[in-house]
Amino acid sequence: MPMSPPNSARPIVAIDGPAGAGKSTVARRVAAELGFTYIDTGAMYRAVALAAQQAGIPWNDEAALVPLVRSLRFRFLEPRPGESGLEVNDEDVSERIRTPEISLGASQVAPWPQVRAALVTVQNQLGAGGGVVMEGRDIGTVVFPHAGVKVFLTASDEERARRRALQLQAGGREIEFEHVLREVRERDRRDAEREHSPMRPAADAQVVVTDGMTQDEVVSLLVGLVRKATAEL
Repeated sequence: MPMSPPNSARPIVAIDGPAGAGKSTVARRVAAELGFTYIDTGAMYRAVALAAQQAGIPWNDEAALVPLVRSLRFRFLEPRPGESGLEVNDEDVSERIRTPEISLGASQVAPWPQVRAALVTVQNQLGAGGGVVMEGRDIGTVVFPHAGVKVFLTASDEERARRRALQLQAGGREIEFEHVLREVRERDRRDAEREHSPMRPAADAQVVVTDGMTQDEVVSLLVGLVRKATAEL
């Protein structure tokens, strides 16, 4: 069945960028301010990892993961403080997908090309009518290359590592900054060098470097970009 075209007054907003750039929090706030639906694609990969664990499917078994993905029904709930609300097959998995173990699983299932292709199909369906803010690594390049607004949100390695270290400390984990910085750079390398759907800015994306910017300033900038784009249509 062909997808209905997005409403030009309520475009698809694609926000890509590396880990630690603040995409999730910013995208959630931008969606709320615009009255759009927020879709956290990272949560979907986490949900696949959780479902695979429950089904006894190894995270490195691409052949078994693909039919599993196709059996999952995703529904995003009203965002909770600091995270996305997500139901999978009518079951609320919002909290269970946020454990360190499932985070590791998500990083293992995400590189598989057929898993990504199956989830892209779902993401296309979720955002087809417009009025969505979708964030990830390849939204503007693969999932919605014709999105009305494309943003690549980034920051320096050091700034992203600092934010991640503060986040971990707030959760009760003490970790050396240099260790976090190495993890950030390794994650960037894997995402950028991935054979399928590598992380990179779309050719027509607005690149926003958030060093020195407050979260409010970033949100205001992105909301302004969306309103300007819709006013020009």
